[in-house]
Amino acid sequence: QVQLAESGGGSAQSGGSLRLSCQASGYTYTSYCLAWFRQYPGQEREGVAAVDPNGTTKYADSVKGRFTISQDNAKMSSSLEINDLKPEDSATYFCAADATAYAVYGGLCSLDVPDYRYWGQGTQVTVSS
Repeated sequence: QVQLAESGGGSAQSGGSLRLSCQASGYTYTSYCLAWFRQYPGQEREGVAAVDPNGTTKYADSVKGRFTISQDNAKMSSSLEINDLKPEDSATYFCAADATAYAVYGGLCSLDVPDYRYWGQGTQVTVSS
């Protein structure tokens, strides 16, 4: 089965940067969408960035200009770079994956939770003011 594991979370100061990584294993499909979501305490999970096998990306409006997603299909991994950290970035970040046949809508990988079947356990990001 597909397994995902996030790493790179932790505490940082406002204005700094963090790089989150997601390592996948057990892929059974040849083409995947990879995405990152975040969840604030007591709130619903929301999509922030997604990338397809060709490197085409999609970002939530709230993170454009500060977040960068990348993928390496050969290594079965993805990264999320968060620049100019803000306290509002404090959340649990989850990576997600699914076959492009399942998760691609409108020519782009989806940022909607229901479109992904495979999830990591999450990594905590805490940003101080």
